[in-house]
Amino acid sequence: MSEGYCVKCKAKKPIADGVEETMKNGRKAIKGKCPTCGTVMFKILGKASASPATPQPTPTPSPNPNPASQA
Repeated sequence: MSEGYCVKCKAKKPIADGVEETMKNGRKAIKGKCPTCGTVMFKILGKASASPATPQPTPTPSPNPNPASQA
């Protein structure tokens, strides 16, 4: 069970009914409710929990556009 900060209670509490979600930027987060007041709690997980980035292809060197300058 994950622990988060409730803004309404102003205290750290365990997140009740927590569901792991993926945000638009690809990082993972947990969304649930405060067990005391029922306010929505949201905790962004660390980089280790995020999915690995897709590898970028290595750029190939392009041929020289002006072969006359190679003298």
